[in-house]
Amino acid sequence: MGFLAKPIGWLLTWMYDMIGNYGITLVILTLIIKLALYPLYAKQIKSTANMSSVQPKMQEIQRKYANDREMMNAKMAELYKEENVNPASGCLPMIVQMIVIFGLFALLRNPIQYLGSSSDMLFAVHSSFLWIADLAQPDKWILPIGAGIATYFSFSMSQSNGAMGASGAPGMGGAEGMMKSMKYIFPVMIVLMARSYPAGLAIYWFFSQVIQIFFNLRFRKIREEIKGEKKSRKKGKK
Repeated sequence: MGFLAKPIGWLLTWMYDMIGNYGITLVILTLIIKLALYPLYAKQIKSTANMSSVQPKMQEIQRKYANDREMMNAKMAELYKEENVNPASGCLPMIVQMIVIFGLFALLRNPIQYLGSSSDMLFAVHSSFLWIADLAQPDKWILPIGAGIATYFSFSMSQSNGAMGASGAPGMGGAEGMMKSMKYIFPVMIVLMARSYPAGLAIYWFFSQVIQIFFNLRFRKIREEIKGEKKSRKKGKK
């Protein structure tokens, strides 16, 4: 992911020159990235919220073509196209997020390669922040545990908002069960990884999940508004 590490390095250097604190620079960088991804998250939430209105049609197709899997999948695809919904839309924001994570990891792992001749930044990546003595070294417990807890709540809220993919779609039963298991497995993975990766990367992940929690509160309101609009339209038709 060196192609992403270079522009992130330029942005970090530019921001650090203005702010003068590497830890705060990482926090602000996280905020910028999350705000840039917000429209993608919002579009995904609106798409998955519409799935509830097509559930009866989906169930009807499943009953009608229970013995013809190929035809059922074809009819489901037609339904998704007609209703403008995507049951797997929750994957895209996570993929984008992981690409950014890999780029930042490459940058923090080899700062000399991606930060150019900026001697200030080369020293900055080793600066202290709060209780962390060196942001280029792992923080063994406090930050990893915080990142794991934030991930758990963010992941759980995303699932309840339908942001991790819609349920009820054919072939999604196994995936749905896996996502429920990942609610517990993924935070543990984050804790273990954060204990071995540079603390700067763990700071990015922790604050990105905290911001995501606030996003999820907003997305929950959006889903409620969409449901309210649908109920109003149904009453109007009656």
